[in-house]
This record gives sequence, C-alpha cells and structure tokens, in this order.
Amino acid sequence: MASMKTALFVFLHWVLQCAVCRDVSVPPGTLYRVAGFPLSLPCAVSGFEGPRTQDFEWFLYRDDAGGRQMGVVSTRDKGFPYAPFQPRVKNGEVRVERDSGDKVRLVIQRLRAEDQGKYECYTPSTDSTYQGNYSASVPVKVIPDTLQVSYTRSLTGQPVPEGAELTLTCSGGIQSEQLTQLSITFGKRNNGEGSGAEGGGEVSNIREIISIDKLLGVVPGRMYKKRYDDGEITLEKRNKEGGLGEYVMKMRAVQPDDTGSYFCESTQWIRDPDRSWQKIAQRTLDIGNLTVQQLAESLSITSSPRGEVTLQVGAPLILTCEVLGLPAEVNSGLLVQWMRSVSSDGARSGGVEVEVARMSPDGVVSWGDNLSRASGGSMEKVAGGRYTLKLFSGQPLDSGVYRCVVSVYAGRANPDPSTPVTLTQRSEGVTVNLKSKDVLVAAVAQLLRGPLLKRGNTITLICNITVTTTGPAQAQVQWLRWPIPPRVIKREESPASAVTVPDPPVEEGSSLVAALMYDGVAKIYVNTSDVSIDRLSAGSYRLRVHSATMDDQGMYACHAQAWGQDPHGGWYNTGARAESNAVTVYMYSRAEDLLLIPLVVGVSSALFVGILIISTVTCCFMKRLAKQRTPK
Repeated sequence: MASMKTALFVFLHWVLQCAVCRDVSVPPGTLYRVAGFPLSLPCAVSGFEGPRTQDFEWFLYRDDAGGRQMGVVSTRDKGFPYAPFQPRVKNGEVRVERDSGDKVRLVIQRLRAEDQGKYECYTPSTDSTYQGNYSASVPVKVIPDTLQVSYTRSLTGQPVPEGAELTLTCSGGIQSEQLTQLSITFGKRNNGEGSGAEGGGEVSNIREIISIDKLLGVVPGRMYKKRYDDGEITLEKRNKEGGLGEYVMKMRAVQPDDTGSYFCESTQWIRDPDRSWQKIAQRTLDIGNLTVQQLAESLSITSSPRGEVTLQVGAPLILTCEVLGLPAEVNSGLLVQWMRSVSSDGARSGGVEVEVARMSPDGVVSWGDNLSRASGGSMEKVAGGRYTLKLFSGQPLDSGVYRCVVSVYAGRANPDPSTPVTLTQRSEGVTVNLKSKDVLVAAVAQLLRGPLLKRGNTITLICNITVTTTGPAQAQVQWLRWPIPPRVIKREESPASAVTVPDPPVEEGSSLVAALMYDGVAKIYVNTSDVSIDRLSAGSYRLRVHSATMDDQGMYACHAQAWGQDPHGGWYNTGARAESNAVTVYMYSRAEDLLLIPLVVGVSSALFVGILIISTVTCCFMKRLAKQRTPK
C-alpha cells in the first residue's frame, strides 16, 4: 500500500513538473515556398524560467548535405551564421524579427533553391532544471517560381474625358505541381510612383479597386464598393490557352478621382498543414498612368436670344438652349430644364425660380409650374446638344428671366433615378417681357336690403365689377368668407342685417365659398350649405346662400381677376385684380326661437304650482279624515 502511494506521488510530481516544462513550437510541416520570394517561419517558447526575453538560434539541415547542421542566424551571437549565410545575414536578407520576448520569426527575404531542408528553432536554457523540449523543427520545400502576369494594353497618360469607359486587361497563371491558388488585383496609386510592392512603396497611397481572390470570389476595394454594387465597376475572368487566365476590369464611367497610376497584381497562395492560407509569391505589373479631364473644364451652356426680349401678348416665344463641350466619345445622358424667375433680374434679387418644362435623358417632356402650357407649347431636341422651348401664345404671366439648366450624367446614357448627377450648369438669363393692354379692375360688394336675416332665409350678396381695357375681356370672380371679429359684433347697435366695413384686409382663416370662372363655369367649394353663384349682367355677379344657418354668418368679400383675349382667340390672365370691400352678414333668431324659452319656463312654472296646490289640498283632507275616524 505504501509503495502505491509513493508511486502516485512521484507521478503527480512529474505531471506538475511537466506542466511548467519549456516548450518550443513551430508550424507543422511540410511547408512549400517559392524561390525568389520571402520565407517567414515563426517560433515561440513557453513554460520557461528566467528573463522574459529569450534568445533564439536557427539551424538548417539541408537535404543535399547528408543531415549536417548549419547555423543560420542567432539573436545572441553575431558570429553564429555559417559561411553560406554570413553575407546574407550581414546585409539583412536573412534575419530574425522579434514579435515579443518569447516569439520571433526567421525571415529569408529571397529564398534560394539551396535553402530547402529542415529548419530547427533552438532556445538556449535559462531554466534551473533541464526539462521539456528546447527546439522544434519544420521541413521547408523550395518550389520553382512559375507565377506569370502580363497586360494587354498600357495607359499612355493622355487625358481621358470624365465619363469615358476604362478597360484594363491582365493575364496571369501558375504552372506548379503543388496545389496552389491565384488571385488577381487591380489597383491604383495616387502619386503615380513606381510599384513599391517589392521595394517598399507607400502603402497609404495605394487603393485596391477590385480583385478575384484565391477562392475565385470577386471582392471590391473598400472605397469602390458602392460603385461595384451599382454596376459601375466589373471584373471578369476568361480562360486562355496554356492554363492562363485573362482578367478584364471595366470602369463604366471614370471620375476625376480615378486619376493615378494603375497596376495589376498577381498572388500565389497555398494552404499550409495548419489550414491557414499563406502568400508564397506575388508580382506587380505597372499598366500606366491615367489622367481624367474634368467635365467642368469643357462644358458650357448658352441660351438665345441673349439679353432681353419684348413681345406682344399672344406672340410666340421661342428660346434655344445649346450644350457645348461634351466629349464626343462619351455617351452621356442630359436632363435639360427651362427655369423662370418671377423677379426681373433673376436670382440677384432673390427671385423664386419655377420650372417651366424639362426633358429627361430618355426624351420625355414634362411641364412644371403651369400644366396647361402642355397644350400651348413644346420642348424639342432639334440637334445634338440643341434644345428649344416654344410657347405658342405668350401671356403676361410668362414674363420673367429664363435660364437653361443642364444636368449631365457622364457616361450614362440612360441613368437610373438613383444615379447621381455628374455636373449641373446654368446658362445666362434671358429676360422676357410681354406687353399687355392696360387693364383696370374695380370690385364692390353689397348685401341686398330686406327683412332681418334669420335662420332658414336666403343670403343674397352682389359683386359689381368694372373692367376698363381695350378689346375683349372677362372677369373671374371669387367669394370668400371669414369669421366676424368680436369688435364688429359688439358695435352692432342698429337692427340692420349688415354692417359695411370699409376695405378691411382679409382676415386669417378665410375660406373660399364659390367662384365663377372667366369661361362661365361655376365652382362651389363648401359642402355644408346650399350655395349658388351666377352672373346677373355684364358686371354684376350674385352669390346666394339658401336655407342659411348660423354657420353662414360672417364677413364676405369678392375678388376679381381680369382675363384678356389674345389675337389667336385664346384667353389669358392679365394679372390685373381687385378686392372688394367686406360686408358683414349677421343671422338673427326667429320668433319661434325667441318664444321657446318663455314657453318652457311658463309650462314648468304652471306644473310646479299645480302640483304644490294638489299636494297641499290632499294633505289637509287626509288630516281631517283621520280626525273623524278617531274614537271619542
């Protein structure tokens, strides 16, 4: 029994000792790397005693040296390398890079065929007792460089117009007995310098545009993802003879930011025994410089006639917009708009612009501020980059400053609604004046005299309009109503049904009651009352509110607009208008409404008195009857 306890104690002591034993580890092998490219072998030590920063020594057992050991490099002894490695260690081609005190990596910058063999990482002991493993080794096979990359056409550096299509073609392939994968990346350097891929270029100036990775997936660069998602950048692989692949990158429409030096990069990958992917070879090929000429430097928009145009009402208005400086080799979509400012000097005085008409890139014309002009005007593309706006019969409201606004979708003939505009430019303003006949308009509103207006009566209002002009003219009349201000109701002392207030401004909260258009069409805008509007004579217009309610009382006024007739027989708004005085309509209560309250009060009082008398008589009678029945 004692011997078993002793054996168990020894075993536990051994396990505890091994738990803190020194352990050196390297990646599992065999590792395959390509001649002429870097080799990086990590090595780590754990479970050691002594200082936190440990020393490392690397040995190589060449396959062709019969297992003899060769010192490669050491962190503590400069004289450690054997003769074949001494010059390479001295110039830094072979070195040890420390990741931390207990982790380093052996780096051979350019691997040679004779570097093939088994590499051993050894850590000199700093422990009080010699326990664990002090070295680990991994076989490395050096395979020949078969990575190929080439391009079809180089960029010459000549300016390319903004919006032009860019196509770059790069071919690449691998002929290896090992199972490796190829990735292709197209990129750009903003500074236009050399590749720097193998010579330490400035990575901050390099942008990856798009690539086909080792798993044959297309991966856009971080700054190009949206353009890739929008279909603006594509990458396609085509198979060629000899096991090569042809990779074609297309930029649908280059932008000013695309200026730079372009390159194609091919990378060979292999999966190590630990299942991690390692880059074992890489080549970068400069394709050339691209300079994008901005559209803003060449585009110009002109409109004609220039300066100021004065026309008689009814005369046709023709404006022309010409787009100059568009690159002929770029198929761009154009959105052309005609804008009109209501101010005589346009935007300089803060005038508000409204859209008159537009033509979309697909040729569809739509009208903006005045849809009725769609039948009285046209917008056409008469030639490449030349557009006309025609108003067959100019009206006073067509006066203003006209500008042609052109939005260019560079390289996108049929842009989607979400496609951003490349550039928008405006032409100089064309001031259009349309002379109309002098027109004067006056309006007076009145309420017909009669009995007091009561609930259920008809309210009759008259609007007398005078239009002074030459030639045919018609008036368009609107009736408005707004609540009676409290001060007007309180001042009302006479039994008259209406109190005339001289020319007050229309109060806030006014509502449109009815209108009689210049062509005789009546429009009713209230649905709570029975309303009619008609024309009694050439200048007299009547509004009637039938079966009026208390809600129909208020202040009423009529607004008049003068419409003239152009030489072609069309009617137009002259812009002359007038607002009448306001009349107050007050509804009085009917006689039966006034008698209702006394009647209710009288009946209630009579019932109360009757009940009181009956109850008193009954009470006295019952008391007397009770006395008669009482025994004496």
